[in-house]
Amino acid sequence: MSDVYFYHLTRSALDAALRQLLERALGRGWRVVVRGQDAARLDWLDEKLWLQPDAGFLPHGRAGGPHDADQPILLTTGASMPDGTGCLMAIDGADVAPEEVARLQRVCIFFDGTDSAAVARARDQWRGLTRAGIAAQYWSEESGSWVKKAETGGG
Repeated sequence: MSDVYFYHLTRSALDAALRQLLERALGRGWRVVVRGQDAARLDWLDEKLWLQPDAGFLPHGRAGGPHDADQPILLTTGASMPDGTGCLMAIDGADVAPEEVARLQRVCIFFDGTDSAAVARARDQWRGLTRAGIAAQYWSEESGSWVKKAETGGG
């Protein structure tokens, strides 16, 4: 079973923090699903991942095409994941079910620390997942670099 990592964004923009962890996940050989709740927000992220030549290209695609299973990074609002997905990255309060965690190498949940509703949603997700016996880590960047602030072993 995978751990769930919660990333409390206070300094970095979502696209910058996500890019950093997407690069690491691809470096481990994982296929990644980025799950959001809003198609327009995923359009924005899709554009950010394509149009940042100084940051390097991250191969990805939007869900709903004939080659979803071949995408190294798949952006979706849906709950399904292609076979071989190793990592789920949830943004903007997207749902993560405990039974999904068992099939993955890693789950990352990003939330905006300046948005009280996003913080409350992340707390609810933490409680729900850890009550289901899933190990979780909470990472904050408030000091300028990522620091693990809390950890639970699950179960």
